[in-house]
Amino acid sequence: MLELLTATGNLPFSVALAVVALLAVLQLVGLADLLGADMDLDIDAHAGASGHVSLDSGLISLAGLGRMPFMMWLMLLLSLFAVIGLAGQQFLAALTGAPWSAWLVGPVAGLAALPVTGLVARPIGRLLPRDETTAIDRIELVGREAEIVIGTASRGSPARARVSDRFGQLHHVMLEPDSEGQRFAEGEKVLIVRREGELFKAIARGDHYLPRLD
Repeated sequence: MLELLTATGNLPFSVALAVVALLAVLQLVGLADLLGADMDLDIDAHAGASGHVSLDSGLISLAGLGRMPFMMWLMLLLSLFAVIGLAGQQFLAALTGAPWSAWLVGPVAGLAALPVTGLVARPIGRLLPRDETTAIDRIELVGREAEIVIGTASRGSPARARVSDRFGQLHHVMLEPDSEGQRFAEGEKVLIVRREGELFKAIARGDHYLPRLD
């Protein structure tokens, strides 16, 4: 098996499997959710805002993108790319006596993996919560309460925060204090007051440092 994965013609497929393993580890420690938590929602929101069918939307539909969380879809695509590529190289080696160049087999495997990913993603997507019903514009997060989950936020040094939208869907955003001189500690709950690009501004609720009675 190791010889198969390390063969020169199989390098792209071995790398794809290594990326899948890395993403699986990131999922286990929770970092993948921070990297792509809202990407699938952004795709759905963009598609919903379009009033016509374009080539891009056709390709997205063919590949099944948006039918399941993005990280899960990416892992599925890479896995199928690797399986199709390795199986194809094995078939070609049996047929011609040697594997073909990865420059020839890789693009073919990539093109074949897209519709296969779409076929597999559709039934899986039906078993998952439908993101289309809860996709929102992130500006709607303004006015909602957020909790600092990673780091300490100060002006010019945002921290990662978790906020729930009106559907109960969790989003991870980067935010910093709206006022100079303020700092938000990890675990502190704040109020989002505005958005600048992908960065959110917030103000303190004022109760984080009060003594607890419980």
